[in-house]
Amino acid sequence: MTGMTAARTPSTSPADRPHVGLRERKKIKTREAIRAATYALVEEQGYDATTIDQIAERAEVSPSTVFRYFPTKEDIVLTDEYDPLILEEIRARPADEPWSETMRYVLHRAIEFGMDDDLAVSRLRTHLMVQVPAVRSRMMESMSATGRMLCEAIGERTGRDPDGLEVRVYAMSLIGALMETSMYWAENDHRDDFAALVDRTLDVMEHGLPHEIR
Repeated sequence: MTGMTAARTPSTSPADRPHVGLRERKKIKTREAIRAATYALVEEQGYDATTIDQIAERAEVSPSTVFRYFPTKEDIVLTDEYDPLILEEIRARPADEPWSETMRYVLHRAIEFGMDDDLAVSRLRTHLMVQVPAVRSRMMESMSATGRMLCEAIGERTGRDPDGLEVRVYAMSLIGALMETSMYWAENDHRDDFAALVDRTLDVMEHGLPHEIR
């Protein structure tokens, strides 16, 4: 999910990975090279000082290739390969499993796939979400794509209209809650265990505010 994971190909065993064709693997490799170049440059000189030309040179691609994969510099930081995998994980869960349990399982898998692979990158991404207005603004824009994916998954599971008001409200509430969780994590110097914060977030989504602070 955008902003939550480290934007790397999951380091799962071959048996656990969905089949990916050669063409798509090449695309993923190019995206990873562009992201790696961006992260390195941002750490060296800061986000604002890092240009698309510098990223292209470091990644050994043309600037036009960078823009073909990422329309904006902010997209390099924010986008990842995980939304399709999350959708597959949701579809693979038992049909009679409570939705709250499904999401808890799937989000923990997303954290395992992405954040555990490269914690430093996850910290950098969330730090930029907090510190760079352009990144935060683009994050808000990109939430709609993940929200639509989640609406589709909810519709498949529940038989509800994925464009129905209740489904859309729930999906976007969850996406917004996860974004706030990521920002809270960064604002507090990444001290907390992120998976534990996600569990707290899901508890609020499922049960509302704890009684003592209502």
